[in-house]
Amino acid sequence: MQTRHAVTDSPLGELTLAAHGDAMTGVYFRHHWHPPTANALGRCVEAGADVLFDRAAEQLREYLSGKRTRFDLPIALAGNSHRRRIWELLLDMGYGETANYGELAARLGGGATAYDVGQAVGRNPLSIVVPCHRVLGKNGALTGYAGGLKRKRFLLDLEAPIPAVAGRLF
Repeated sequence: MQTRHAVTDSPLGELTLAAHGDAMTGVYFRHHWHPPTANALGRCVEAGADVLFDRAAEQLREYLSGKRTRFDLPIALAGNSHRRRIWELLLDMGYGETANYGELAARLGGGATAYDVGQAVGRNPLSIVVPCHRVLGKNGALTGYAGGLKRKRFLLDLEAPIPAVAGRLF
């Protein structure tokens, strides 16, 4: 079983899961900004009939319901070395942590710009799993997201810490 994909439902709408061999290669929203070609997705399989997709769908459900804060899935990031470095920075960001494009560019060094980071973030093939929703514009502005700003807001709100005051009864 080489390159293949499956479709699963989620609170964010239909998600297309993609894999090659034993590694996840994509999580795409319906109307994703930069979807893969049909050829790159490979054949369609039932999510529940594929061990990797079944596990990915379960972890996505757990995450989207607030029961999971990290993914434990084998992934393969396909892209040039510059984009992979940026995606790896995203993987290092903790649950609920955010950064802006400029901050990530500074972490990369080597003359990387906020624009470079934005280009890589916008082409992240593993939405949610590689948490590109945690990247904000300057001064915390909610900026573009391949799945749309409503989904980005949902994900940021999901990860937002509950203030201590909200937990007090009296």
